[in-house]
Amino acid sequence: MTKHDLVTRILQLVPSLVGLPDHRLWTDYDAEADVLYLNFERPQQATDSVMRDNGVLLRYRGNKLVGMTVFEASKR
Repeated sequence: MTKHDLVTRILQLVPSLVGLPDHRLWTDYDAEADVLYLNFERPQQATDSVMRDNGVLLRYRGNKLVGMTVFEASKR
């Protein structure tokens, strides 16, 4: 992938990112496990989690969504 292609792909994400309810987003991707970690707060300090049927784990602190784990991320 060229630098230009990378910049183009990142810019395509901008509308979705600025539309998020929280103003900060931390991401980590484990390529070997193909898992994407999204954190909306640092530290996350989740107190509960819910595994959805679509392979996404939602992490909550009380009623607030503080993170997500996306399994098989490269296939989405």
